[in-house]
Amino acid sequence: MKTVTFKALALGVATSAVTLLSTAANAVEIEYWQYFFDARVTAMEQLIENFRAANPDITVTMTHFPYADYRTKVAAAIPAGEGPDVVQLFYGWLNDYAEAELIQPLPADTFPAATIDEEFFPMVQAMKEGDQYWALPTAVRSLALFYNERLMEEAGVEPPTTIEEMFAAAKAMTKRDGAGNLTQVGITAGMTAQDHHWWREGLIRQQGGEPYLNDYTTVNYNTEAGLAALELYTSMFTGEDAVTAIGFMDEPQAAFKAGRAGMHIDGSFRIGSLNKTRGLKWGVTELPATADGTRSNYSSYWVNAITTKAEGEKYDAAVKFMQYITSDEAMQIWLDTVGELPAKPSVGLTDANSNDATYGPFIRGLAYANTTKFADESAQRQLMVEMVERITLEDMSPADSLAIAAEAEQKILDEYYAD
Repeated sequence: MKTVTFKALALGVATSAVTLLSTAANAVEIEYWQYFFDARVTAMEQLIENFRAANPDITVTMTHFPYADYRTKVAAAIPAGEGPDVVQLFYGWLNDYAEAELIQPLPADTFPAATIDEEFFPMVQAMKEGDQYWALPTAVRSLALFYNERLMEEAGVEPPTTIEEMFAAAKAMTKRDGAGNLTQVGITAGMTAQDHHWWREGLIRQQGGEPYLNDYTTVNYNTEAGLAALELYTSMFTGEDAVTAIGFMDEPQAAFKAGRAGMHIDGSFRIGSLNKTRGLKWGVTELPATADGTRSNYSSYWVNAITTKAEGEKYDAAVKFMQYITSDEAMQIWLDTVGELPAKPSVGLTDANSNDATYGPFIRGLAYANTTKFADESAQRQLMVEMVERITLEDMSPADSLAIAAEAEQKILDEYYAD
């Protein structure tokens, strides 16, 4: 019998637990933690149910937190011998979690590095140290261009394949009131969402640059290519021909979901929530290429790891659970429920998935995607937000603002790697 409960733990946060009642005397209970995202919770509930059916002696309890509180809760719980036995973390946090002794390497006999190297997409190898993996993802992400089918039809434009076509389509879908205020934007904009990834790994590379050198320890975008990419990006919301505005309806994804934006660049994880948005008729296509066909994309992922809290029979149960949530079956369920892409080509590159009208553009984007290795993703993202604010609010030139951002980010990297 399956029981779904919602409770408040001693930690003072809302949790959701998915458990199956067991009469087995030797039942083992382990905890799984992730940050709250509705589709992710739904997917994990299904995976836990499936795992429990195959392993009736193991109970998995899931707890989730708001994203803003997640890292703090994890860091406080594990050293106290509480919290998760298996934890989800952003790939860019791996070094911090390992150095803080919050997680332990995966057992090499169960997760041999050579097998993982062969079976998973290459980006996953960032989770490897020597001949041992620390963590593995169920899914990976890339970016694509969402578009509002109704607004495109009204404007008489088609989904763009090039950047030039994207700007033309955005202009056609932009609307203003009698006072010149934007009432509908052709495309969303905002470094707080996914645009900082698009600018770094997409636009800069499409302009012939490379955003970082020396395995992402050296900033390399204060260049002609970086400036060209920034000027291209800011041209969307500066000048008389602006087709969008920073802060339009507060969040870019909110504007698109409300039907007030013609296009929106986002990750495959957005599919689940868009599918639940009533009245929104949308499609998706690959990120636009340059006129000569150059494409570039960004890929990231969340991984699962076994914490240092897991010992003895809980450790053994955690290993079994890790095996299942990184299996082909789990990856397909995650794709169908969340929209995030399978971490294995054996699942992602099936004809059904790679040619799917919704998932296909994201999956094909993995072929030309790059994964940024962050020292402090939130701090590095904030520098991009401030870079744009200096241009829009202080009327600073893109060249000067770019130079300030590059210097500040290099300082973050230097301090991080010096430790």
